[in-house]
Amino acid sequence: MASPSPPSRQAAITSVGHYLPETRLTNGDLESMVETSDEWIRTRTGIQERRILGDDGKATAFMATEAAQEALDKRGIGPDAVDLIVVATVTPDMLFPATACLVQDSLGASNAWGFDLSAACSGFIYALTTGAQFIETGQAETVLVIGADKMSSIVDYTDRTTCVLFGDAAGAVVLEADEEAGLHDAVHHADGEHSDLLRMQGGGSLHPSTHATVDAHMHYLEQEGPKVFKLAVTRMADVCREVLDRTGLDGDDVDYLVPHQANQRIIDATAKQLSLSADQVMVNIDRYGNTTAATIPLCLYDWEDELERGDDLIVTAFGGGLTWGAGHLTWAYG
Repeated sequence: MASPSPPSRQAAITSVGHYLPETRLTNGDLESMVETSDEWIRTRTGIQERRILGDDGKATAFMATEAAQEALDKRGIGPDAVDLIVVATVTPDMLFPATACLVQDSLGASNAWGFDLSAACSGFIYALTTGAQFIETGQAETVLVIGADKMSSIVDYTDRTTCVLFGDAAGAVVLEADEEAGLHDAVHHADGEHSDLLRMQGGGSLHPSTHATVDAHMHYLEQEGPKVFKLAVTRMADVCREVLDRTGLDGDDVDYLVPHQANQRIIDATAKQLSLSADQVMVNIDRYGNTTAATIPLCLYDWEDELERGDDLIVTAFGGGLTWGAGHLTWAYG
């Protein structure tokens, strides 16, 4: 299938911001909490530590606001310039109002409207594509796309198969129009048939919060790790190939792969299937763990100084839903 002709007005990332809590939860800390070891965690996931926000009244909206404010400050624009705020998260402060509304208020972005998007670990690239449409059609001039999750709020720290994986963080990008750089194409998929492989059952309209749901641990993340691992490797690689085919690129044309940071072995396997070298792959899972919707913007933040205008990036993710996708963008500054 041929890629659609790129619009003359493309949505380009013009600034990146982030927020990381100060508290570090190391593998050594987890050894005293559950039956695990630093060696086991490192060899199977690549993670050494992760950040935890804590229980001092701060939640996802706080992290999202901090990341968004940094992105705006770096771009040199005020919150009144923002037309739209899209927040990708599975850990909203509350079911409603939307986290985006809380961020809008905290920023003082009085001219912006906003909404949340739930696609688990694929949330940021879903939100990036969504926000880009408003730039491309001229309905917005400045869009904030934020990936933020306080995963510590839904992780069971007695479950050694999941508690070693996740951390808290936020990343934000500013989208503005550009005639050359920006998001050129994206492909997304979903498969609800396998929704039971990665989910949180409690708290929704099917299983409202009760003593019974709390006692049954239904308000914690559940994951069938081996099955998710296999699906993530194949589907992330496949959707990246799909985007490359649609855009006429091959591995040699890619400056960086920006993969969701779920597991170092998933990242390595995806890169291998695409014939990409380690130098072409952004990785920071060792320092932050899996921060769900925040992983891709955190990578962009960490590699920002290495990027130059015109660099070709492939972003890709896989998460609960099941959801997965990939996009091709060219970097707009540097």
